[in-house]
Amino acid sequence: DPVPPLQVIRPEPCHVCGSRIRFGKTAIKCCQCQLLLHTKCREQCPSLCTPRPHHHAWPREGVLADFAPSTPPLVPTLVVQCVTEVETRGLTETGLYRVPGAEQLVREWKRKLLRAGGALPALSSVADIHVVCGVLKDFLRGLKEPLVTFSLHPAFLRAADIPDDAARDTALRHVVSKLPPANRDTLAFLMLHLLRVSHSPDCKMDVLNLSRVFGPTLVGHSSANPTPLAIMEDTPRQCKVVAHLLSLPPNFWRGFVETEQENLVPM
Repeated sequence: DPVPPLQVIRPEPCHVCGSRIRFGKTAIKCCQCQLLLHTKCREQCPSLCTPRPHHHAWPREGVLADFAPSTPPLVPTLVVQCVTEVETRGLTETGLYRVPGAEQLVREWKRKLLRAGGALPALSSVADIHVVCGVLKDFLRGLKEPLVTFSLHPAFLRAADIPDDAARDTALRHVVSKLPPANRDTLAFLMLHLLRVSHSPDCKMDVLNLSRVFGPTLVGHSSANPTPLAIMEDTPRQCKVVAHLLSLPPNFWRGFVETEQENLVPM
């Protein structure tokens, strides 16, 4: 039940071929099941709509809480596994998170991890650590709403704009505490990870570099379909938010994830 072609604002995977439909390209979306596909892939699409499984569906993902465990800290296993792998063997790699991994491998591994359920495939068999970084970024980008959520997006931007350091930190801590528990725990887990990356001289990825990479991914926009103008205006402010979050003391972030640290070790 396709509608006329539409223009893609937020890059999303095509349901038929799995590769990303890039910003500004035309695509087709089904009115009933909301599947998105390249116009060229229309012929391969099954004609009958099938109900999509709500939980852990590929490639259309849910909100972060859909992937979180039931016991704290509420960090999705995919996130824990990617971060653990990067910290095990990636902290000597130059350009961590900035150098792209092969797109096809990123897609394949993300699919494997999301479909795995209990027994996880070992990321140690992925030769290129940049692919593991790509899986993590792609998972976060693919969520239905960014980690900071649509509703709190304006509050994060406002807090990051406060000129006084102490007042800004207080405001940011307050907004972080208002996040849904899974989003808050995952943000804390990622901030501690990115601080470790920033402190590794071999990576050459300081806080500014990391905030440029993760601003659009973690902060995103205040709605699922931002205007081109909003995209342009949001980008520098997204980076500012992440840079200021990374300037908060590590103990603030540890308070969210270190209560049940043993739960974070992927089996």
